[in-house]
Amino acid sequence: MIDFANGSVFKLNPCDPGELYPQVAPFLIQGEQIVFAFRSVRDFVVFTNKRLIAVNVQGITGSKTDFTSLPYSRIQAFSVETAGSLDRDTELDLWYSGLGKVRLEFKRNVDIRQLSQMIATYVL
Repeated sequence: MIDFANGSVFKLNPCDPGELYPQVAPFLIQGEQIVFAFRSVRDFVVFTNKRLIAVNVQGITGSKTDFTSLPYSRIQAFSVETAGSLDRDTELDLWYSGLGKVRLEFKRNVDIRQLSQMIATYVL
């Protein structure tokens, strides 16, 4: 499983969901659609209408990949931190029952409020 406590794992930039669809399509259930997609150099995260899927590409060759599925139904609380003048990144913290806190860090150009509204739609 991905080490979500290590914030440097995920410094995410927005990307086109269609770019990542072929890699996550085998894991999606009927009616599940990608709403937002973000990627770092090798790893990526997709937010669907049902869950968050975090993908960690492992090893030098990248042939081993970990897919972690985090359903919205298990979120107990969440918070967002907007970018400031000195700290230019935004953060999303999700507290999952049985797992604990999951933190994702995004580059400044991510609309964290829109992402927060989407999560609230599925959690509340």
